[in-house]
Amino acid sequence: MLTALQNALTGHTTSAPKRLTDYRGATTAAGFTDPQTELTALHMGCGVYDLGFRTRISLTGGDRVRWLNGMVTNNIRDLAADRGAYAFLLNPQGHILGDLHAYTRSESVLVDTDRNQVEKILATFDHYIIMDDVEVKNLSEELTTLAVGGPKSREVLAAAGFTLPDLQPLQVADISWQGLDCTLVRSEDALRESYEIWSAPAGIKQLWDALLAAGATPVGCEALEAQRIIAGIPLYGVDIRERDLPQETEQTRALNFNKGCYVGQEIVERIRSRGAVHRKFTGFVVEGAGQIAPAAKIIAGEKEVGEITSVTSLPVARGVKTVALGYIRREIGLPGREVTIAGAKAIVVQMPLDWAALERREPLLVQQ
Repeated sequence: MLTALQNALTGHTTSAPKRLTDYRGATTAAGFTDPQTELTALHMGCGVYDLGFRTRISLTGGDRVRWLNGMVTNNIRDLAADRGAYAFLLNPQGHILGDLHAYTRSESVLVDTDRNQVEKILATFDHYIIMDDVEVKNLSEELTTLAVGGPKSREVLAAAGFTLPDLQPLQVADISWQGLDCTLVRSEDALRESYEIWSAPAGIKQLWDALLAAGATPVGCEALEAQRIIAGIPLYGVDIRERDLPQETEQTRALNFNKGCYVGQEIVERIRSRGAVHRKFTGFVVEGAGQIAPAAKIIAGEKEVGEITSVTSLPVARGVKTVALGYIRREIGLPGREVTIAGAKAIVVQMPLDWAALERREPLLVQQ
């Protein structure tokens, strides 16, 4: 299924991507120039990109906040108005069914997730709404999203005619731009300033053209995927699977231990009280392109100690570095530890990677 933006760009050869690909439940641009140029724009300038693979689910009704708070791992009940939180949706055994952001609005809670998770999340919601005053609506056809990221993001938005409120990460504001009603969201991004713009699909090409004219570089999902890996952000269905437990993912931002009961909470609390899990999610840097691929085994001392889940290769001055994400036994996965992946020597690194160090071509990309 094409995203709203790609539908709008069909036939417009001057702004069309080089090719399309399926990504996170939708068909979107793979790239416009090359991943390295686009990745550099995200860190040194401003990139604009299609987030049409994301979608929103609206929860309304008097019980919406209480009910969702009892469904997910983070504290929704105490969120201030127009603020968001990242959370997991678990089964009763504590395994991860999906991940999402939840934003409290005046008359609703908006759940933001990937399109390829919507069916499962809607089915889980439907299963647990019994006598609760909660109504669920899929907004996939009513809202779509563009985003800008990089140190010049605010400059580009201003040049495109946006009046920017001062937003904190995961804060939401309703705005009007050239007669188009939009929602502006400050993204949760540890490496760079970035903003999402939610709007009706009918206005998406107007937004896209204005941001390009204001100086943004178009960015495709290949560069976004490299950025995700550099940032150490796990992707559900790739790095996070239903067999995984929340603490194994190292995503402490998704967990609140003071909020009370929710589905799967007993298992999460048992892990916390009895000690850490045996595996951890972390990053790895390998010299050269290599032959590393997802599912490659991690070896230490001739023993298998983990597996790779995501991989990207980044050109540098002296060749190529491979950056990977995966799970490793906790006692082995210390930053600086040398391991072997697919016959190549690799270093365990703390995520996110330091982009400035990468640009300086330092030998070990470790965020201090």
